[in-house]
Parts: sequence; structure tokens; C-alpha cells
Amino acid sequence: MIRVVLADDQALMRAGLRALLQDGGGIDVVAEVGDGEAAVRTAAELRPHVVLMDVRMPVMDGLEATRRIAADPRLDAVKVLILTTFEIDEYVFDALRAGASGFVLKDNEPDDLIRAIQVVAAGDSMLAPSVTRRLVEEFASRAKVSRPAEALTALTDRERQVMLLAAQGLTNDEIAARLFVSLATAKTHISRAMTKLRVRDRAQLVIMAYETGLIRPGWMT
Repeated sequence: MIRVVLADDQALMRAGLRALLQDGGGIDVVAEVGDGEAAVRTAAELRPHVVLMDVRMPVMDGLEATRRIAADPRLDAVKVLILTTFEIDEYVFDALRAGASGFVLKDNEPDDLIRAIQVVAAGDSMLAPSVTRRLVEEFASRAKVSRPAEALTALTDRERQVMLLAAQGLTNDEIAARLFVSLATAKTHISRAMTKLRVRDRAQLVIMAYETGLIRPGWMT
């Protein structure tokens, strides 16, 4: 079972989400909280697989809560999935920078929400390719090179190449086809790059590609 904590300041929203998630998909809602501070505390106590996090909450907002969860090495296995009203807004950028594994729209179909939780719990980032391409292009237009390029020196040439393609929004299947390698090989390169760079997931790998200047605005393919 995928253990989930719901963090939203609206009791009605939490009730609806709980009813939806408990109905199928192998998901167990282990707790509900109404503010970010409680989300951080509950994540530390229960160590869920996923925290479904709203952004606008009292006491501590979802961005700061996400940042604290992502920064705690004891919570490396806890993934944050942001609940948002809009696909691309400043909150989404800030949430990804803070360490979120992806985002899901509040008006998504129930099956899409369940699938998003399953994907994030499995260690992937919930950034659909079509959304990723728009998101990272917009992110690139705002982002500044804030990390030295030397941060990538631990990567092999092939790992840097795979990181670049991931930052362009390509799926693992597309990366494998582009490089004429197997899907398993593409996944291995992605995994090794994330391990070497000490990033939580694919979303953080993409952000690091921009922050180190590996990819810049206008480089999308």
C-alpha cells in the first residue's frame, strides 16, 4: 500500500480526496493535516511515501513545508506532490525548486490523481512530457545560472547527455530512441546521474541542468 498524507487547509477538500484515494489504487491515507507545519511534523512521524501538498495554507505554506521535508535527510524517501490550480505559475516553479517531485491539478480526473501518486511513490517525478516541455521552457526564461558548472564534473559524457535530454522534456523511451540504447540503459544513466548529483528525483535533475547552465533558454528541441 502507498501511504499518503493529505495536507490542505480545506476540510471539505481533504474529505473528498480521502474518499477518492481510499476507493482504489492501493493507496492508504494515513493522516490529514490543515497547515504546512503539521505536514512537516506528520511526515517526520509517519514517514509516508507521498505528501499530497496544497500550497496556500496557514501557519506555514506548502512551499516552506516542502522545502523542510526535502532538506531533511531522514525524509529522503518521502515525496511531495503539489496540488495546484494552474499548470504553470510561480508556485509551481518555487515548489519544484523547493524539492517537490511534481504537481497535479486539483481538477484532474480521479484516475490521473491516483496515477500521479503511484508514479511519485515509485521514485519518478510527476511531470508529463507535454507539461514538462512548457514548464522547463518557462523555467529557463526565469532561471539564472546559480551553480558552478563544475557541479557536473562527476558525470560521464553519456550521463550529461542523458541529463540534457531529460531537461528538454524527453521521456525515458524518447531518450533511449535518441541515443540508440535500450530503455533499461537510459533509466540506468538517469539513475546514476541523480545519485552522483544527490538529487531526489527527475524534477530536481531538470532544475539542476538549468541552474548549472547545462541547458539554456532556446535550446529546446
